[in-house]
Amino acid sequence: MVDSGFVGVSLRVRDERGEWVGSAGVSELGGTETPPADGHVRIGSNTKTFTATVVLQLVAEGRIGLDTPVDDYLPEFGLDRRITVRMLLQHTSGVFNFTGDFDPDGTFVPGIPATPSGKEWVDNRFHTYQPEELVRLALSKPARFEPGTDWSYANTNYVLARLLIEKVTGRPVAEEMQRLVLGPLGLSGTVQPTTQTDIPEPHPHAYYRYEEDGEQRTVDVTRHNPSWVSSGGDMISTTQDLATFISALLGGKLLPAELLTEMCTPESKAGYGLGVFVQNVPGGGTVITHNGGMAGHAALMYSTPDGSKTLTAALNYIDDSALSMGAAFQQATQQLVQEVFGSGQTEPTQ
Repeated sequence: MVDSGFVGVSLRVRDERGEWVGSAGVSELGGTETPPADGHVRIGSNTKTFTATVVLQLVAEGRIGLDTPVDDYLPEFGLDRRITVRMLLQHTSGVFNFTGDFDPDGTFVPGIPATPSGKEWVDNRFHTYQPEELVRLALSKPARFEPGTDWSYANTNYVLARLLIEKVTGRPVAEEMQRLVLGPLGLSGTVQPTTQTDIPEPHPHAYYRYEEDGEQRTVDVTRHNPSWVSSGGDMISTTQDLATFISALLGGKLLPAELLTEMCTPESKAGYGLGVFVQNVPGGGTVITHNGGMAGHAALMYSTPDGSKTLTAALNYIDDSALSMGAAFQQATQQLVQEVFGSGQTEPTQ
């Protein structure tokens, strides 16, 4: 993975035989130390799995209806009455993605200027965006499709989910996350910063590259204000905490069985459940997963459906508007999943 261009990576695999942890590359450009085995990184869209879990816990508490119109809880946005809570969690609402979206003909429609897209993002990376501001921008654009008729990944769905959590509980999302997930599981390395710019030590460094006056510039963006993506991807965690979380979630420690089944039931187009992807492994088997990239940091989170075997990873790299590391990211994750979960894996010596 390091040879393919990542600055650094740390991996953690847990199964019935115990745990394997490894790191490669460097924690910081120009340095020599490998990334800390349990360093903190911004986990990007893995945040969605945490957010969906909190929403489903509130469903279990009887405070939210999974098939209730979101407009019943958040009438201030004038949402289409056909959009339900389930559609937010499953990305079937049809709302525009405020970080940018694609028209059916493939044309990119830009979203907020804060989306990592060059010097403008780097210069504004400490700006605070209110979640309501992000939602209103998205709703100023035409809907992608009729609610419930198609699938399209949109961070907007999860900002609405955050506002839903805050509306029905009367508390900030970070407090509910602590009450329902982080506290009970003892995830002391996981943070929902919302607007805080710092990241706990130890951590590998994240970078962003852009062109200015014909020259390539690379900036350390480890510290930045993640409010530009809100609950679509603002959390910080470690490979250890991600492994504990996904294993506990799929092991039934956070949700009643019927809601866990709903969560892991995928829609047909992309295999997305409620805050998780359900993917087939070449050679047989299934993994429950979410990955995420966040301006030079990324995290992987994979598990067998029963939570007994997990693969989690933290990556640091040089991000850019062309998403230059995208292909390497996809290739590396496919190889890792095949190695850890595929049928051709090495059997332990008897």
